Amino acid sequence: MNEIVFDILPEMEDERIDKCISNYMENLSRSYIQKIIKDGNVYVNDVVIKANYRAKADDRVRFTIPDSVEPDIPAQDIPLDILYEDADFLIVNKPKNMVVHPAPGHYEGTLVNAVMFHCKDRLSGINGVMRPGIVHRIDKDTTGSVIVCKNDEAHNAIAALLKTHDITRKYRAIVYGNVKAEQGTVDAPIGRHPSDRKKMAVNEKNGKHAVTHYQVLERFGQYTYIECQLETGRTHQIRVHMASIGHPLLGDTVYSNRKAPFRLEGQVLHAMTLGFIHPGSGEYVEFEAPLPAYFENLLSVLRNQ
Repeated sequence: MNEIVFDILPEMEDERIDKCISNYMENLSRSYIQKIIKDGNVYVNDVVIKANYRAKADDRVRFTIPDSVEPDIPAQDIPLDILYEDADFLIVNKPKNMVVHPAPGHYEGTLVNAVMFHCKDRLSGINGVMRPGIVHRIDKDTTGSVIVCKNDEAHNAIAALLKTHDITRKYRAIVYGNVKAEQGTVDAPIGRHPSDRKKMAVNEKNGKHAVTHYQVLERFGQYTYIECQLETGRTHQIRVHMASIGHPLLGDTVYSNRKAPFRLEGQVLHAMTLGFIHPGSGEYVEFEAPLPAYFENLLSVLRNQ
C-alpha cells in the first residue's frame, strides 16, 4: 500500500473530497479516486468517509493507493521509439494515432500495451491497473515525448515536479493565421466546456489556472509555426489557449471549424522537449523528440508555397 497524507487548505473548504484529492494528486484520474473512496481507502481525521463528504479547513486527509495487481490488459509487442531509458523511467517518442492508456472499449494498441511488453513487470502502479507507469499523457493525435515510470519512487518524484510546474515542456505547433506578436503568454483558466462536456474551454468560473507561453519560429502568411512552453498542464491546454486568441492549431477539428488544405490526421502538435530533475541522480536532464516526418514534410510544403 502507498499512503498519502495532506491537509485541506482554506481555499479548498466545502469542496467534494474527490475534487480535493484530484487537486492534490493531479496524476490520479477522478474515476480512480472515486473508486478508492468507495473501497473505504480514504480517511478524514482518521474516519472513513463517503464520496459526498465536503472538506473542512484543516481536515487531515489520509488515503491509501492499493498495491497494483496484474492488469487484465495484454502486453503487446508494438515497436517503441525510445529516446532514453534507465532503471527509473523511459522517455518514449509517441507516434500519431496512438492512445497513451487503455480505456473502456479500447484495451489494445496503446502506449501502455507496448511498454508492458517492453518493461515486463517493471512499471509503477500508482495510477492503477489501467495506467501502469503513466505520469502524464498527450492526445492521440499529438506526437512526441512521454515519461513512463518504472517504479513508484520515480513516479511520485516526477508527479510532484508536474504539480509544482517544475518540468520543462516545450511543444511545436502550426496554427492558423499570422500571429502578430513575436512572443506572448496566454493566462486563462481551463475547464470543461459549459455545453459540450467532451471539450475543454477557457472557463473563468470553474476553470483551473492555466498558462501557456508561445514564440513565433516562422511565418507562412496564412499559418504560423510556433513553439509553446507549458507553465501548467491542463487537458488540451495548447489547443484551447491558441484557439482562444484566434489561432487554433492547424488540423484541429475539435477546436476549429476551419478546413485545412493538407491531408492531416488531427492537430499539428508535437511534444518536443522534456526537462526535469532526475529522481535518482538529482541532476537536471533534458530530452528532445525530433519532429515526425509528416510535420517536417508540412513545413517543407509551406516554405515552398
